[in-house]
Amino acid sequence: MRKRRLGWLLGGLLLLGLAGCQAKSATMTPPTQSPKSFVTTTTNHTARDQQRQRQVATFVQSKLSSQQGIYTNYLDTATRKTGTATGHELLSESAGMWLLYLAQQRRFKAFRTFYQATVTTFGDHGQFSYRYDPRSKKRFAVNATLDDLRIIRALNVYDALSGTHRYRQTAADHFAALKEGVLKKGRVYDYYDPATKTAAKTSSLAYLDFKTLRFYERGTKAGRAAYREQLKVVNGGYLGDVFPLYAASFNWQTLAYATKNLNTSEALETLLHLAEIGQLRAASKGWLRQQVRHHQLYNGYTTAGSASDLGQSAANYALAAMIFATIGDRANYHRAMAWVWQDQVTQASPLKGGLGDAKTRQSYSYTNLTALNAAGY
Repeated sequence: MRKRRLGWLLGGLLLLGLAGCQAKSATMTPPTQSPKSFVTTTTNHTARDQQRQRQVATFVQSKLSSQQGIYTNYLDTATRKTGTATGHELLSESAGMWLLYLAQQRRFKAFRTFYQATVTTFGDHGQFSYRYDPRSKKRFAVNATLDDLRIIRALNVYDALSGTHRYRQTAADHFAALKEGVLKKGRVYDYYDPATKTAAKTSSLAYLDFKTLRFYERGTKAGRAAYREQLKVVNGGYLGDVFPLYAASFNWQTLAYATKNLNTSEALETLLHLAEIGQLRAASKGWLRQQVRHHQLYNGYTTAGSASDLGQSAANYALAAMIFATIGDRANYHRAMAWVWQDQVTQASPLKGGLGDAKTRQSYSYTNLTALNAAGY
C-alpha cells in the first residue's frame, strides 16, 4: 500500500476546525467544450473483473465508509501520526477516488450525497483540505493539489455521463481557487494554505494531472503557455532510457529535481498522466511491461533504478493496469489485474471482498479504491 505522502506539510501547520470559512474566493467561466474526454471508455475488463469490482465496492461502502468520508484503514489506531494519516482519519484523496467510481458507475444520487459530504468535511476557500481527523474534529490547513484535481475531474465525469451541467460551474470555481494558490505561471505547487496565503516551494511531478489541467487551460493564450511550462517541468525530470521514470519533484527555490528515492505509486501516477495525453515514452512502456511480466514492480526505487523497497502492492499493479488500458495494451492490463486480485480477501473475514491482509485485518483505502477504479478500464 502507499503511505500518504504529505509529511512535509506538517512542521507548524495550523489545524482548522470545521467551523472555518467555507466560502469560495474565486470563480471562472467553465470551458465550452464537453467534459466527455474525462470518461473512461476502454473496455479491457472482463466479467470476472466486474464481479470482483462489485465485491470491493461493497467492502468499501460497508467497512471503510462513514457519513464524512472514507477511512484510511479498516482498523482504527489508538494514536495518530504527525506525518501520515492512519486508522479512521479521512483523506480528500480517498474522497476523490470514490467520487470517480460513483460517477463512472452512474450512481448519481450517491455521488451527489457524497460530494456534499466531501465539501462539508474538507472544503476550505474553494479547495479541499487533504486530511481530517473525525476523532479530534481537526482539519489540516492545506490541500494536496492532485487530490483537488481528482475531485474536479470527478465532477466533470458526473456531468458528462448524466448529460447535465449540474457541476460545470462548481468544478470551474474549484479550479479557479487552485489558480489563486497552487497554479501560478506554469507552476503547480504541491499545496497552499489559504489562511497564511503561502504555497509549497516544490512541485511533485505526480501532481500534474495533464488532462484536467489542459481542459481548463487551453481556452486562453496564458493558459496554453502555462500548460506548456507544466509539461516542460515533467519532461525535464525524465531519468533516462536506462531507468525511464521521472524524478519525484522539482524545487522552485533551488531549481533542481529531487534525487530522493521514488515512491512507485507516485512514479506510476506520473506515467498515467502522460499516457492520458499520448506522451508516454516507449522506454517507459517497455520498463513497465517487464516489471509486471516478471512480477517485480517494487514499492520503491533509487533514481538509478535499483529497488529501494522490495515490497509490492496491489495498488501499484492497479495503476499499471490503468496505464496499459490507456495505451491499448489489453494483454498486460489483464496481467496486471491478475496480480491485483491476488490481494483480494475471499475467505470468511471482516475484510471479505476487500483487498488487504486477513490475518492482521489491515486494509487501506488507497489500495481498495485504486483497484476499484482500475477494474473499470
